[in-house]
Amino acid sequence: MAVNIVVPSVGESITEGTLAQWLKKDGDAVRADEPVLELETEKATTSVPAPSSGRLVIAVPQGQTVKIGQVVGRVEEGAAPPRPAPAPARQEVEPAPPPAPKEAVLLSPAARQRAADAGIDATQLSGTGRGGRVTKQDVLTFLEKQPAPSAMPTPPSPIANAPPPPEGERTAKPQAAPRQRETRQRMTSIRQRIAERLVAAQHSAAILTTFNEADMSAVMALRAKYKEAFQKKHGVGLGFMSFFVKACVEALRAFPAVNARLDGADVVYHNYCNIGVAVSTERGLMVPVLRDAHDLSLAQVERGVAELAEKARSGKISVDDLQGGTFTITNGGVFGSLLSTPLLNTPQTGILGMHLIQKRPVAIDDQVVIRPMMYLALSYDHRLIDGREAVSFLLRVKECVEGPERLLLEV
Repeated sequence: MAVNIVVPSVGESITEGTLAQWLKKDGDAVRADEPVLELETEKATTSVPAPSSGRLVIAVPQGQTVKIGQVVGRVEEGAAPPRPAPAPARQEVEPAPPPAPKEAVLLSPAARQRAADAGIDATQLSGTGRGGRVTKQDVLTFLEKQPAPSAMPTPPSPIANAPPPPEGERTAKPQAAPRQRETRQRMTSIRQRIAERLVAAQHSAAILTTFNEADMSAVMALRAKYKEAFQKKHGVGLGFMSFFVKACVEALRAFPAVNARLDGADVVYHNYCNIGVAVSTERGLMVPVLRDAHDLSLAQVERGVAELAEKARSGKISVDDLQGGTFTITNGGVFGSLLSTPLLNTPQTGILGMHLIQKRPVAIDDQVVIRPMMYLALSYDHRLIDGREAVSFLLRVKECVEGPERLLLEV
């Protein structure tokens, strides 16, 4: 008797995905509920377990686009892996056992491509990802640890001192194989979806960006003073993101249009703040959502953001974690960006861009002083938000960041 392996439903709006990787080989013995394949959709990557114990039969190779509900393989029951036999008692002299076959190494698509380009045997790699999976960073780390090739002396050739052949008998020098000038690789489902959404945002919304800058002195002094006590009490570090999330919550309350969306001819105002925080992952940019941020403390925000970022980078993010946002924050400063114009995460009508903190001369009380400054950018949908509201919103964020006591007093 065989039990089919079916592509599961992972969200109402998702109808297909990519069979990213089989975690077992055709013919391998598997146990019930053991992950056997990874399904990559436009939202996230999901592990699909075996429906029963038995022998795996693969019907659809990895890399193929599959529909929700499609049969991609089966498990033939009655061929479950035997339980491991107890080890024999140790004897005084044991013969050397034959070398055991190396287990299959699990690689992410990006890691597999990078290893192939570098000519690396996958069995030499050790993974730090979920379930020992090898990530692209693991491959790069392996390459960095390899010793640089040294020039080895060439043994003398028996014809090294022979006289050159006559002019007419000389042969042409062999030419090196031409280097491949292009490499074609299919976009992942997530990257395709990101591309579609970014193009749709530009085509469907009237996007403008307004800028300001914030003096980070007060926040940095507050962090330096309380970060150890904060870490000790709450078990999480005190970063900048929690201050910006709370500052945006205060600004969204003051300017609800920035927390709204358009639905045809209607404006839908959200009476809650679900803040999306952009996270760069190996599979592309993801925006997990911190729900009901208006009810969270600084510690709860820091903990929530850290947990969502870890789930996104380890491939454990769910579709629900990526839906329902009303406003987004993206931080290009972690990559060194000084200024940018972020694109909307539609159907949201506003997104805040954080940037690199840089010491610059500024005028304060007619004196030129050096302060740690950050440029802020607010991209907004001009169909719903006027320039006055956008500028006032960003000014409100600036005031809360420069005077973090406002977040406690709500003034």
